[in-house]
Amino acid sequence: MAKPAELNPDSPALEVKTPPTSRETSKLAGPVTWVDDRIGLAKLAGNIRKVFPDHWSFLLGEIALYSFIILLLTGVFLTIWFKPSMAEIEYAGSYALLRDVRMSEAFASTLNISFDIRGGLLVRQIHHWAAMLFVAAMTAHMLRVFFTGAFRKPRELNWIIGVGLFSMGLVEGFAGYSLPDDLLSGTGLRFVDGLIRSIPLIGTWAEFFVFGGEFPGTLIIPRLYMVHILLIPGLLLGLISAHMALLVYHKHTHWPGPGRTNRNIQGYPFFPIYVAKAGGFFFIVFGVTVLMGAVFQINPVWLYGPYNPSQVTAGSQPDWYMGFVEGAIRIMPNWEWHLGHTTWSWNVFLPGVGLMGLLFTGLALYPFIEAWITGDTSEHHLLDRPRNAPVRTGIGVAGMACYAMFWLAGGNDILATQFHVSLNAVTYFMRVAVFVVPVLAFIVTKRICLSLQRADKERVLHGSESNIIVRNPEGGFSEAHVPLSQEEAYTLTRHPQPKALVPNGVKVGRVRQTLSRWYADGQVPKPTAAEVAEAEHHGAIEGGEGDERVLEGSDSGDAH
Repeated sequence: MAKPAELNPDSPALEVKTPPTSRETSKLAGPVTWVDDRIGLAKLAGNIRKVFPDHWSFLLGEIALYSFIILLLTGVFLTIWFKPSMAEIEYAGSYALLRDVRMSEAFASTLNISFDIRGGLLVRQIHHWAAMLFVAAMTAHMLRVFFTGAFRKPRELNWIIGVGLFSMGLVEGFAGYSLPDDLLSGTGLRFVDGLIRSIPLIGTWAEFFVFGGEFPGTLIIPRLYMVHILLIPGLLLGLISAHMALLVYHKHTHWPGPGRTNRNIQGYPFFPIYVAKAGGFFFIVFGVTVLMGAVFQINPVWLYGPYNPSQVTAGSQPDWYMGFVEGAIRIMPNWEWHLGHTTWSWNVFLPGVGLMGLLFTGLALYPFIEAWITGDTSEHHLLDRPRNAPVRTGIGVAGMACYAMFWLAGGNDILATQFHVSLNAVTYFMRVAVFVVPVLAFIVTKRICLSLQRADKERVLHGSESNIIVRNPEGGFSEAHVPLSQEEAYTLTRHPQPKALVPNGVKVGRVRQTLSRWYADGQVPKPTAAEVAEAEHHGAIEGGEGDERVLEGSDSGDAH
């Protein structure tokens, strides 16, 4: 039998053909393959099906992101017309009340944008409202993350990035607020000059470095302009990108419920559902911001006039997010040291620089402090209901109350004039309130959380009230309770409860033990399976099919 001829691939007479691939059948195969070989396009495309949970509280972060986009878009328009110069000129624009008044080119260009550039005033106001919304949305987003425990492992780094975004947002807002060089913003700039000069030993040198000489100098507006349009936006873009990248890497947190664990995510895919919803929400935010800019006047600089160091606007107030610093300085006692030829102005440094440093340092370190107190080193992808973490919730509300007291103190003169009370009385009251009100807020908040825990336990054991009152033949009144569904009962009993640390062979200091017991104190124990079974049996015997509960104090005198 003859052997088949051996095929030689190197033979010129032999042509080896490979079957056509799907890439060759597409005209886009070449460019797509080229990009995929270099940046891993296929892997990036795989993320379009990533799942995101659907809950209204997650939209707070999106509002901050969309506000930042609006700021970038409107900022480009304003950059074209604004002149960051402190050179003095005589105003010759269309606003007659300030014509021939000497002012800086920065203020004159702001008036020009407001009155002579088509749509300029609208864009200015949209930009200012978007800045307000940006900081407010970041604040609300961070509060949501804090109260739900979304900062815990493995998201501590993302929390720190969020704190950095928040602090830079305040600096960015102040820089933009100061650029018009009007009398109100100049007063705020003078306030910051005082903060810088209060820094012990190096304050005067730092002031000369920032302002290029004595206040106000001729360089601060151009420097703030570069900070506002280049430095801080670049840092914000970088941090936002890192924040979003870590969000994708760690997966999104979600609320507890049936089928939801620390190992899965329930929600909608990024494309097309989430993209469509996010796009629609962006235009809603944009539309509301445009409406606010068109209807609500903000920062009418022509009413304040150009900045003059010898003048101060009556009743001047900073933007809301910086009001707490001014309030702290207004109510601080006059504490100063005079050492040799130096003056140490603790009455400005401590409530100004010290308070902001304490705020941001405390926020950044809190995830690690809580983990140290509780000894919790596990990963968390399920969120806490605020009531199930009463101490953390109390701390958060106490911080909000303290901020509110400082913020109110920043308007002590307005409060005194509007309510016809003594300015000194308001100041003395606020000095006490900033310490007393947060403590009261913590105590009340913790008690409310524990009461809500008891209410949840009662619902699991005895069902929900039906609001149907029935009178029996003996004259007693009862209310039919509707048993909870398994899904709702599971959700109400899913949360972990912190326990006080026990040494157990590991050295635990006395301070840590005390803080651990304080953190876990008062927790309402979750109902056990035996308690649920007993409650169901007792309810069936007492109320029959309707599971009726006899109300305490009814005519029959029976009590459940």
